[in-house]
Amino acid sequence: MIHIAFLTPEFPHTKVANAAGIGTSIKNLAIALVKEEVKVSVFVYGQKSQEIIIENGIKIHLIKNKKYKLLSWFFHRKYIQNYCNTIIEKEKISLIEAPDWTGITAFMKFKIPLVIRFHGSDTYFCHLEKRQQKLKNFWFEKLALQNAKAFIAPTVFARDLTLSLFKLRGKKVEVISNGIEIQHFKNTNPNEYKKDLIVYIGTLIRKKGVLELPEIFRRVQRESAESKLVLIGGDSFDIRTGSKSTWQLMQNQFQKEDLKNVEYLGKIPYEEVKHYIKKANVCVFPTFAETLGMVTIESMAMQKAVVNSNIGWAQELIVDGEDGYLVHPENHELYAEKIIQLLNNKGLSLKIGQNARASVEAKFDIEKLVKKNIQFYQEIISKNQKLT
Repeated sequence: MIHIAFLTPEFPHTKVANAAGIGTSIKNLAIALVKEEVKVSVFVYGQKSQEIIIENGIKIHLIKNKKYKLLSWFFHRKYIQNYCNTIIEKEKISLIEAPDWTGITAFMKFKIPLVIRFHGSDTYFCHLEKRQQKLKNFWFEKLALQNAKAFIAPTVFARDLTLSLFKLRGKKVEVISNGIEIQHFKNTNPNEYKKDLIVYIGTLIRKKGVLELPEIFRRVQRESAESKLVLIGGDSFDIRTGSKSTWQLMQNQFQKEDLKNVEYLGKIPYEEVKHYIKKANVCVFPTFAETLGMVTIESMAMQKAVVNSNIGWAQELIVDGEDGYLVHPENHELYAEKIIQLLNNKGLSLKIGQNARASVEAKFDIEKLVKKNIQFYQEIISKNQKLT
């Protein structure tokens, strides 16, 4: 039996401070690995307490955050490395996986192969958002990638762009999509939804394209005065303006009359999120920067018609006009037009949603994708054993 470990800053659990896309995709994969009789440990760093939790057959190590007066970026990493290496040796872990984000594994040396999965580095997102990156962030991420034995990318776009940005050559990169437990995203009554309800799910942050929504919604309202827009997700600082609240920026951009038909729910439990997806007539994701887009896949799995960004990775997610629509977030007129088409044509909306479910079953079922992950891990472990 092989034993795989994941190093992450987030994981969906009540005792863990943060849980977003990286944590969700790790948990989905970890649960699927356990079902395939693979042992799984998860190291979650930056936590308030030091604790070990066993849940769903997964051993979760909460690594308490430590502060250092000098060179904290170095000593913090070494502290995490030493904790992981102790457990690696004690529990005979075969391979460790980490995300590219922030280059957490820079300066770390493990006793086993390190695989880095392209969840999206700061370098990657800065490039897509066309904003300046701090030099130290690029340096950390570059060092981390250089130390890895191999990589996994969720899309060909994420693979090619990351390799180009970091000028990586001669490294093994496997393209394996992130998956979902599709049985948890069923919609038994797709005919039942709230007509004219548009739902956005995700952090309110510039890179997700939310600042395009006021103008898109203004155009929708012109044609469909009964339409409502519901926004779900945490508010965020805006890097360009310095505003503490992106939601405040959005409110200033909405027409006063349109704002009466907008509801911001903030962060809500995920069971409630799924309730709103089921209620939606259309789900919208006008993002500028993703590696894949998990909530788009989840909405598609629940037979929802989606109007998504058309940038890079999205073209591997949706076939435009068949199982969703792809539109550039800045093309407000066309984005609004696709939403209006779906609001006004129930047959089209249901057909797109039906095709979307079929696509997710074919491409993003974690029970199928887990086998590809195991095969890749085994190849890396086998090569490492031959070298040692």
